[in-house]
Amino acid sequence: MRVATRVVLLSSLLAGCASGPLQPVTPPSAPSAPARAVPELRPGVPAGYLGRALPDSLALLPPPPAKGSPAFARDQAVSRASQKLRGTPRYALASSDADLRFPHVAGTFACALGVPISQQDTPRLYLLLQRSMVDAGLATYAAKDHYKRTRPFVYYKEATCAPADEAALRTDGSYPSGHTAIGWTWALLLTELSPDQADALLARGRAFGENRLICNAHWQSDVLQGRAVAAGALARLHADADFSSDMAAARAEISGLRGSSVPASGCEAEAAALKQVIPGVE
Repeated sequence: MRVATRVVLLSSLLAGCASGPLQPVTPPSAPSAPARAVPELRPGVPAGYLGRALPDSLALLPPPPAKGSPAFARDQAVSRASQKLRGTPRYALASSDADLRFPHVAGTFACALGVPISQQDTPRLYLLLQRSMVDAGLATYAAKDHYKRTRPFVYYKEATCAPADEAALRTDGSYPSGHTAIGWTWALLLTELSPDQADALLARGRAFGENRLICNAHWQSDVLQGRAVAAGALARLHADADFSSDMAAARAEISGLRGSSVPASGCEAEAAALKQVIPGVE
């Protein structure tokens, strides 16, 4: 898959495959840094920080488990176990996590962070999440395009938790998981911004990736290696000046909002859902 095609696919996920208006990209100002122009993938969808300076997931990762191998048998066992959670609150959370559209996805870590996350409340954090999503997602494609691994819902001729996305997912390689790379990148950078919430943030990031198992969209090895791509992407991001500027501004926003209310009902429901774990996943 060429870079331009990858960008179109990822920007469609960012902007929303379903109906819903794009959120305009208006570079926010903050006391720590002046407003600046932000490049866009297409109108309303900000580009990442790294451009072509992405980690090479094909060089970084081992091949996915071969069919018939013990490792693939493990993937199959976890896949079948994960489907036992269909119809549960955890499945509902997995369905919500499958939606990468902004502003919806921006609130994924709000409960774990203890601070509301939105374009209005935390504009620089919001932009940081948008742009780092692009880098983490695109960083998976060297391996995705090379291995073209079949996803479990295709392998088993089943459905996912996001039927509207299935046509695109059928031609998008399963290994490694882009959702996991995005969620783990966010969990790691948010832990840097708010270390007192590290345990909750990392647990939510792990669940975000494992929800792809519950959605029948990925194998466990896809998820595990998605975290490796996230670590590589974040290491590269720390060498980017704009990323560092946005991190500093986001840290100030979080500090200023510490103690602000996050909807209690939503957080209680999320906590209850996260207590439901996939059998056999350690």
